[in-house]
Amino acid sequence: MLFEIDFASEEAIYTQVMNQVILAIATNQLQEGDSLPSVRSLADAVGINMHTVNKAYGILRQEGYITIDRRKGAVIAIQADRQKNLAEMKELLRMALARGCCKRLCRDDIHNLIDEILDEYNGE
Repeated sequence: MLFEIDFASEEAIYTQVMNQVILAIATNQLQEGDSLPSVRSLADAVGINMHTVNKAYGILRQEGYITIDRRKGAVIAIQADRQKNLAEMKELLRMALARGCCKRLCRDDIHNLIDEILDEYNGE
């Protein structure tokens, strides 16, 4: 997996790392059981601080995308608690939809966007 950091972005670097891992999982570039680079090797490869990578990995672990093992390192392991995952998704969608409503996006626009994004993740 190739990580690309946009140092000019207003988005925090650890968030960029997290988002790239999540998108790679969603698009099947990373799958259950795949290992991520070590904190040190990823930090060296993209020119960022090890603490930044460590923060990204810590949050990914907290959110149920990876497990961290002292011997194996960071490994993709998706949390299977469906009810918890649905509740988390509901909260994320609630804010995204609120922003869309504030910007006068209609139901059809939002449905089309959701279908378009899901098609990307399903390889359609």
